[in-house]
Amino acid sequence: MTQTDVTLGMAASPRCSRLLPSSLYSEEGLGVTALSTLYGAVLLSSMFLPPLLIKKFGCKWTIVLSMCCYVAFSLGNFYASWYTLIPTSILLGLGAAPLWSAHCTYLTIMGNTQAEKVGKVGRDVVNQYFGIFFLIFQSSGVWGNLISSLVFGQTPTQEAVPEEQLLSCGASDCLMALASANSTQRPSQTLIYTLLGIYTGSGVLAVLLIAVFLEPIKDAQPKGEGEKKLPFWFTLLSTFRLLRDKRLRLLVLLPMYSGFEQAFLAGDYTRSYTTCALGIQFVGYVMICFSATNALCSVLYGRLSQHTGRIALYALGAVTHLSCIVALLLWRPDPRQLAVFFVFSGLWGVADAVWQTQNNVLYGVLFEKDKEAAFANYRLWEALGFTIAFGYSTFLCVYVKLYILLGILSLAMVAYGTVEHLEAQSPARPAATEQKKAAEEAVMETAL
Repeated sequence: MTQTDVTLGMAASPRCSRLLPSSLYSEEGLGVTALSTLYGAVLLSSMFLPPLLIKKFGCKWTIVLSMCCYVAFSLGNFYASWYTLIPTSILLGLGAAPLWSAHCTYLTIMGNTQAEKVGKVGRDVVNQYFGIFFLIFQSSGVWGNLISSLVFGQTPTQEAVPEEQLLSCGASDCLMALASANSTQRPSQTLIYTLLGIYTGSGVLAVLLIAVFLEPIKDAQPKGEGEKKLPFWFTLLSTFRLLRDKRLRLLVLLPMYSGFEQAFLAGDYTRSYTTCALGIQFVGYVMICFSATNALCSVLYGRLSQHTGRIALYALGAVTHLSCIVALLLWRPDPRQLAVFFVFSGLWGVADAVWQTQNNVLYGVLFEKDKEAAFANYRLWEALGFTIAFGYSTFLCVYVKLYILLGILSLAMVAYGTVEHLEAQSPARPAATEQKKAAEEAVMETAL
């Protein structure tokens, strides 16, 4: 485990505060609006900002600036209102895409550089780096949910769940059950301030860690001395230009599914299964199970991939989520089956670790020459998945959402298989693509 992975992992960790609005500020739709605004800003940011900021400031200082947006959002929660949460949600959304693009670009460059030094295959080292990174990143879900559960656990707990409410839990939940029947008393303002103080302190610590300890790097493929500087608009539109690559167009469903499945777990599974049948006090512990398995599997997949290849891991993730979706369609939540709630969240983490590690590695390997634009595209389509999922969450039955997940997963796997087939049939494709791109850039610069 390198200092780079530890520093970047801790930098990405203070993420739990962005879940506060939906849980604490439901009055007049403030929480849902804040989250919708956040992911809308992520969409806008993914289109333009990552390549520009990374080119201007480099990966390290892009991460520092973006993490300051997270701290600002935590501060906005101290006085939650339309005038504080909406602007800070926009700020967080604008910073999220550059943050993740810079993270992934940094790890890809460092992995390839280290592979050259030790004489290993670049994608294998990059896989290990992403595995370590997501081990630390996903472990933040363990500590964040544990902290929130311990802090909010000081509030009075709810009464037993009535039998009639259990009939509307799970896949049959069409939002017609009484939402307030199974809720707990809102935590006191003192407890909310305590939790926000912990999250804000974690964010400040993360910014300081990056600013002090993270080593600045340069791209492993610097431009030649005689090559002219690309115009501003050329960099601005690099995210969209990369969509001319057929492989990227086929792969957009992978990050979209990642957004859909994460939104389902965080929104629908915790509400329609866990909260509905067990009570809100169990949500934190169920999410701890998800984060723990996700973190452990992330580092495991990073090491396994060099022996099994990425296709086997994608098959594991697809089969695991497919099985969970079918089971969730059939299972009726019952408080007497307490262990089952944790089994589902644990298996969901096993599969999610595949998407988080392998998707990032796949984008970094296939589009090594356009890492910033590739990762910006990844965050763009993942944010779109989040936005759509949160958008329809208030008026679709849970079983319909599960069928949507099933359909997108199936299409994503077919598209991914097509990309692997194209790569197998055209091993010289990356070199040819790069030559074509260089020729196009030369023509464009000559015209200017």
